[in-house]
Amino acid sequence: MLENYTYWISTAFLSLLYLTSAATYVVKREWVRQTILGFGYPGYLVPILIVVKVLGVAAIVSRVSVALSDLAYAGIFYHLILSGVAHLGVRRPEGALPAAIGLALLAASFATQNAAREGLSPYAQNRPALTR
Repeated sequence: MLENYTYWISTAFLSLLYLTSAATYVVKREWVRQTILGFGYPGYLVPILIVVKVLGVAAIVSRVSVALSDLAYAGIFYHLILSGVAHLGVRRPEGALPAAIGLALLAASFATQNAAREGLSPYAQNRPALTR
């Protein structure tokens, strides 16, 4: 039962983090673009990241396909790593804090997904789904 709660709480907070980030990218588009340019990334990534962040959350929460959900987990993992490293690379470690929090939430969500969801992921811990 604890794993079930851990999954849903960590997934909810991870989703909130990503949807808030996507909303910030929409509302403060030019500021985000300048920040991304400051990291050395091209500015055209802003609209792509907006779409990918929303679709990643949708894939994990809806779990239409276990393979698609696992792909979303992998994409979010790499995005958070790159985001944290980019902030550290420009000597702004405080900017890496959301990425570190996101990684902790992602790890908790991924590790407990098989206990809380139907359709087991072959990459997470193999435990039978708990009865609800």
